[in-house]
Amino acid sequence: MATIEECRTALDKLSGNLAGAEDGVRGAAALDRSLSCRITDLDVTFTGRLQNGRITVLDTHPGAPREKAEIRLAMSGDDLVALVDGELNFAKAWASGRVKLEAGLRDMLRLRSLL
Repeated sequence: MATIEECRTALDKLSGNLAGAEDGVRGAAALDRSLSCRITDLDVTFTGRLQNGRITVLDTHPGAPREKAEIRLAMSGDDLVALVDGELNFAKAWASGRVKLEAGLRDMLRLRSLL
């Protein structure tokens, strides 16, 4: 089982991947939205912002998100690490329910190129 530190490292790596991505992907991630990532097996939530193609983690706290973020993710720590390392396909994990993504319709349409 992935640790909180490994999950935080995975989010930092994801942020770096987004910042270094090609124009189309970087453009899709160039939103300014609040973000939460709930790690279900650790019962912890990372909160922050997706802004200018980067993820900035601002807080980590136990339990469910305290406020409803504009983009909400939920998954196990192992799945987060596997996604970022390229070992788990996001679309398949999302379709099977291993990863949950909630956002407004416009954001979902814009983020689809990231999926």
